[in-house]
Amino acid sequence: MSSIWYTRPDLEKMNGELNQGTIVEHIGIKMTEVGDDYLVATMPADARTFQPYKVVHGGANVVLAETLGSVAGAHVIDLATSKCLGQEVSATHLRPVSSGLVTGIARPVHLGRRSHVWEIRLHDDRGKLTCLAKLILAIIPA
Repeated sequence: MSSIWYTRPDLEKMNGELNQGTIVEHIGIKMTEVGDDYLVATMPADARTFQPYKVVHGGANVVLAETLGSVAGAHVIDLATSKCLGQEVSATHLRPVSSGLVTGIARPVHLGRRSHVWEIRLHDDRGKLTCLAKLILAIIPA
């Protein structure tokens, strides 16, 4: 299989200066793996991401999903001529997570000239699917 990346994601850069002072840093999202057609990140299930019932807030799941899809999308295009912007995100929350890490994996469904569709699957530490998200990115001139 050939790689989808125009520029292969650099985990060190993505986990360093790029996210300083952002929500990604604040809630503890870490990019952990790059494959030929996917990107993986984790997010802690803790006080930073919990809702009042001590489980991960649905909005935190959406932040992880949109972060993964947007970062992946930005590495598929030539940022000298184009940029990608989130246009729509949807998430179906399937089971609660109350401890450990939420791990997300983003894979493209469609990579077009003007739009991308990404599927992001979130799992708990046991590998159980906890959330299924879809992100649509608009690809526009830089």
